[in-house]
Amino acid sequence: MDRHKDSAQVQRLEVVELGCRRRWTAEAKRRIVEESFVGRRQASATARRYGISTSLLFSWRKAYREGVLDAGGFVPALVIDDNEPAPSPPRASRIEIVTPNGHRVLVDDDVDDRALARVLAAVARA
Repeated sequence: MDRHKDSAQVQRLEVVELGCRRRWTAEAKRRIVEESFVGRRQASATARRYGISTSLLFSWRKAYREGVLDAGGFVPALVIDDNEPAPSPPRASRIEIVTPNGHRVLVDDDVDDRALARVLAAVARA
């Protein structure tokens, strides 16, 4: 078989990481997520520090904001009497606001506009 003179040939191939799956405890996840909230642009730096992908960290952050980071994949269940009306599901919809000076404000999506404006003004002065 003839080799074409312009074809590239691999001289050395090295596997640097096997990509083995790690198991993180709920406490470790919580610590990593809370660290990622400190300062500006900390998410990618925190992910690199712990050797995880930023998408995994953002998934953990979302679960943390919704209060289900420690849930382990299970959804809380309620047992109610058939005669009682079913309770409305808890609201997990939150908004994260990052101010130019790096402060993060988490609010429910039904927050009062005036109250939020006062909070953001106070955070901007801090």
